[in-house]
Amino acid sequence: MLIVGELINGMYANIGKAIAGRDKKAIQDCALSQVKSGADALDVNCGPASRDPVADIQWLIESIQEVTDKTICVDSSKPKVIESGLKTVKGRAILNSTTADLDKMDILVPLAKQYKAKLIGLTISAKGIPQNKDQRLELAAQIVSYCAEKEFPIEDLYLDPIAMPVNVAQSQQKEILEAIHEFKIISDPSPKTILGLSNVSQGSSQRSLINRTFLTMALGFGLDAAILDPLDSLLMDAAITSDLILNKNIYCDKFLEAYRKK
Repeated sequence: MLIVGELINGMYANIGKAIAGRDKKAIQDCALSQVKSGADALDVNCGPASRDPVADIQWLIESIQEVTDKTICVDSSKPKVIESGLKTVKGRAILNSTTADLDKMDILVPLAKQYKAKLIGLTISAKGIPQNKDQRLELAAQIVSYCAEKEFPIEDLYLDPIAMPVNVAQSQQKEILEAIHEFKIISDPSPKTILGLSNVSQGSSQRSLINRTFLTMALGFGLDAAILDPLDSLLMDAAITSDLILNKNIYCDKFLEAYRKK
């Protein structure tokens, strides 16, 4: 499973303060702690309080790339900020994200193609959050169809079924899991799947338990990647063990230690 660390986000007080004060060490320490804990990629988001997100995203990425060559996931709702980030990334980036709305895809799919970035497609539209599996599949099919039409490689597309907090949308969870499975059969080659995992437990008292339980179930339904907190050691243990049980990793008695180092 591809693990994308979620912690470099201006919505977190420590990161927002570091961005405002240009505290490079705080950003680099956050990046390295996530990498050490097993992150394969790092999501980078200036947050809504950023006064100059175009410049801030560049500074964040440049700071991170001084200490690690892990994949950067450029995360913003603003195309100008995304493009600023993509221009700064060394190597191949992930663009986070487009919705199924045509006006969004008209801008972001060509941008991802231009910079040879992988793309996250959210199964959401201006009409709102889908309420069942079929609505998610309809939006997923629209994204896949558009990408195919524009000759964007479907194998570089990650579909996100939009995780909902279990404390307010308990009935949605099974629909989300089933959507993950069915996204894989929309096309050949198949798109990949990804989750913003922390959304599942938002507002709940047992966040770590809910996150790791949902993650292990989602992996069983075919999940390929997740944006999550890699500093949650129990969550990371569950991810590693799930990959082992699904025969994606070779067993050894010290498998947790071995695959954390990997």
